[in-house]
Amino acid sequence: MRKLLTILCLAILVVGCKNQNKSEKKEMQQQVTPSKKKVLSPHATAMTMIGDAHIHMDYSSPGVRNRIIFGGLLAYDVIWQAGAHKTTWLETNQDLIIAGKTLVAGKYGFFTIPSKEEWTLIFNSNWDQHGKDAYDAKEDVLRFQVKPIISDATTEHLIYKVKKTNVNEGTISLAWEKVSVAFNFKVQN
Repeated sequence: MRKLLTILCLAILVVGCKNQNKSEKKEMQQQVTPSKKKVLSPHATAMTMIGDAHIHMDYSSPGVRNRIIFGGLLAYDVIWQAGAHKTTWLETNQDLIIAGKTLVAGKYGFFTIPSKEEWTLIFNSNWDQHGKDAYDAKEDVLRFQVKPIISDATTEHLIYKVKKTNVNEGTISLAWEKVSVAFNFKVQN
């Protein structure tokens, strides 16, 4: 009987320790689990409808975070995917007239070549790529130049705006740090 009682006490002790270890492990896992980090370049979109035309920009929005962006983080006169991570893209279900040229309805990668005096804006047929890694100028379908606007105010996160300006026209703009660029487009009927 004494042996049985000893075995029973040992069993209770072992089970109790196992349960205690499980709860300690659970507490430890909860403490070690990393908290969700703030996304530094969140996914964003900008779009509008002009008549039956749907114009949609898709991009990742990096922050300035106390850095010099243009002429610093992004060198002048070098191709940029106009956002972070994957290439920024534009999709339209109607042909658009931009800088006197036709951008046929479809989906395009949007790239820029920032410069102090003038930016080159580019629509490229390869919209599904990481950054500018697979960029090939032979796949450009439309290139044109715009003048950058310099501001005293800082735009912390890259932002695109697609705005309707009248019945069949609109503007697309991007702003980041102290720089913005914009261009007009017309929906081809």
